[in-house]
Amino acid sequence: MSDWHDAEQRIERAQQLSEVQRWGDALVEVEAALEVNPHNPLWHAQRGFLLDQLERYADAVTAYQAALDLEPEDTGIAISLGISLARVERYTEALEVFVDLTRREPDCELAYSHQILVYAGLGAHDKAEEMFYLAQQIDENSPYAYFHMGASLAMRGDFERAIYCWKRTLELDSGFPGVNQRIGRACRALGDLDRARRHYVAELREDPGDVNVLLELGELEAQAENFTQAIAKFMQVVELDPGNVTAHIATGEILLRCGQPRRALESLQQALAVDPDRPGLDLRLGEAYLLLARYKESRQYLERAVESDPQNEAALMAMGNCLLQLGKPDQAAYMFQRIIGQASDSSYAHHNLGVCYFMQGRYDAGLKQCLRAIELKPDYVMAMQKAALACVDLGRWREAREMIERALAVEPANDAMRQLKRRLWRRRLAWWSRRLIGWARPWGRQ
Repeated sequence: MSDWHDAEQRIERAQQLSEVQRWGDALVEVEAALEVNPHNPLWHAQRGFLLDQLERYADAVTAYQAALDLEPEDTGIAISLGISLARVERYTEALEVFVDLTRREPDCELAYSHQILVYAGLGAHDKAEEMFYLAQQIDENSPYAYFHMGASLAMRGDFERAIYCWKRTLELDSGFPGVNQRIGRACRALGDLDRARRHYVAELREDPGDVNVLLELGELEAQAENFTQAIAKFMQVVELDPGNVTAHIATGEILLRCGQPRRALESLQQALAVDPDRPGLDLRLGEAYLLLARYKESRQYLERAVESDPQNEAALMAMGNCLLQLGKPDQAAYMFQRIIGQASDSSYAHHNLGVCYFMQGRYDAGLKQCLRAIELKPDYVMAMQKAALACVDLGRWREAREMIERALAVEPANDAMRQLKRRLWRRRLAWWSRRLIGWARPWGRQ
């Protein structure tokens, strides 16, 4: 009798802990109670709810299924099971749950509304719309129907109509969770970053500690090139969740863009300590070491990045640049050739391949690659500089002069091009002086 009493007390404690969102501690209490009485469907359902809060959705499915097995006619448990199945993309099973529910309860609006979500996940958007109108017939003011219909429309890229549905959701239920976040995503997709920011901030007012919303807001600020604000958001995420690899990597990426490789490396190493196999991390580490001129370490990470994603243009480009710095133009050229083979319109790859050829003494081949880079990117001054230098070395003075003038038209204050112009003039003057001496000698002998 004392065991049963203890189980009841544990369930009460679990409810108290849930009220302060101590989900993990509450789960411990519920699971202890279920060891005493595994035949209570509501306790299994409560366990499913707690697992949902902890984002252990696959485990939540098992808990709700256990609850429904014990209480097959419970509408709430059936709906919770269907939603959890949809969360783990077991859409066919979720559909079976909701269809069975509509057979038993033809007027259950939620059974139709949540089918919108399931059909959208299956890509059957016509059926999703059909479920929306069936739900409307039962309750034309269902926030769930509008919420899931918005998701279906967003999947199809119809963001304006999706936003309309989600705003209607808020009109019907101002506290509906996650709506402002979804409107923010849709606004970002439409390029309206200011409107997106307002909705993300509104979502954070409801839950200031929502890590996912903070991450998306940080990404938005990075997209808007508000790098200080972006880093501040990612730092908030790290304070709430020190092991959040996404936030560490995002911070590192911004610092790399801002030319702060040392600080970037610190953030990336924190990510490495948590999840060394995170996709994309090797590339960012390689880029950071490359900017710090630590080429051997850079090569180590970039080799892994290329191996894991052989067609990643950024990884191939960084690897090629690293090999150039290590004085290996033959191997670097292979990297740039791979990029050109899959993306022939990469001006940077053509330019860098040209540099490889120049280092090999193949000036004609290098010039050809630089001219192709300029053709693809008409304001590519660095490629113009390399092309002009090649023309000088090849004695093609007129083409060198034209290339220098073209570069200065783009960047009139470019000191390197001004110096090259003076160098070209001196070399031509020296060439003419030698020619004049040669012409004068026969006349002198006469």
